[in-house]
Amino acid sequence: MLGGARILVVEDEALTALDIADEIQAAGGRVVGPFASVALTLAALERAEVAAAILDANLIDRDVTPVAIVLIARHVPVVIHSGTGLPEELRRLFPDLPVILEPTASCDLIRTLEMQIRPQ
Repeated sequence: MLGGARILVVEDEALTALDIADEIQAAGGRVVGPFASVALTLAALERAEVAAAILDANLIDRDVTPVAIVLIARHVPVVIHSGTGLPEELRRLFPDLPVILEPTASCDLIRTLEMQIRPQ
């Protein structure tokens, strides 16, 4: 369970974003977003702190690399949710980022996120 953790959702497919948000809430988390673009997400991160993030790899304005870099610099656990895998720059910078390939059940995505949040 997510224990009230604030989870950033970055996804440009509305139905997928809503499904992920519902699963986060069902697991006891609080949703920040969802956001459909890098620009909107970066603006939101100027005012919001999050415990973890689920990021779609490709958004309406570009790939999610700038968002992932900001979050990783803040030591925020990130899970990439993608139909294509990691964008090239992210693969080069952070080859060990967890990637869940679409299609996948949202509950499996949340389970992966919980493993990233859980103290080792």
